Amino acid sequence: MAETTTFPRRLILAGAMISGLLLALAVHMLGQRFGLDLGGLWRNDPDNFMPIGSAFAWWLIAAMAFVGGYVTANLLHSAASGRIPQRMRQFLITIGVLFLAGAGQAASAPNALPTASGVLASLAALGLGGVMAFCGAHFALRKA
Repeated sequence: MAETTTFPRRLILAGAMISGLLLALAVHMLGQRFGLDLGGLWRNDPDNFMPIGSAFAWWLIAAMAFVGGYVTANLLHSAASGRIPQRMRQFLITIGVLFLAGAGQAASAPNALPTASGVLASLAALGLGGVMAFCGAHFALRKA
């Protein structure tokens, strides 16, 4: 009978949090490229009553971080026992690399936001992504 090996829970939690956080930052950078500005909620613009793009950006970053943490925790939990086929593993690595390369290309473009508000929005995305990635990973590990 084959022995099942498991990763320590803290290692899975840390890997899932890092993956979810990177995914949240990539979504934030790509969202800025398409005009989804996190800082739009704090502006006093009388023309826009409710900045839908800002609210959508917050929800998108939170959802992607949660899903990224949850999926990564499930994949790491099943990877130790060898339950992930080799082709699926290669496909997931390719998709992750392409997504992060697209985010890096979007981040290298000039930013329309002022520097201070861009830094604060990125820090807010980092904090939100970290919390939501932790929640997703915690729920995945709790189920397993």
